[in-house]
Amino acid sequence: MTGARLLSGIVGMGVLLPLILFRLLHLSSGKDLVIIAVTLFFGWAILDVLASILSRPRLTDRRAADALREWDRQRGDAP
Repeated sequence: MTGARLLSGIVGMGVLLPLILFRLLHLSSGKDLVIIAVTLFFGWAILDVLASILSRPRLTDRRAADALREWDRQRGDAP
């Protein structure tokens, strides 16, 4: 994860979007704002990690069937 992506994630998903949702949902407690911010930031972080894993060169243009065949070959079950 680069610094720019981390900074934009913190600002966008940890501050701006929670504030917008807080106002749109007419919430009044600071606890609600913190819960929204933490939930959105962790959700973004998990999706960002998964996206970075899937963008690796050895995983691009792969189908599930190909991955299963390769896994079987590595285990030694396939002839």
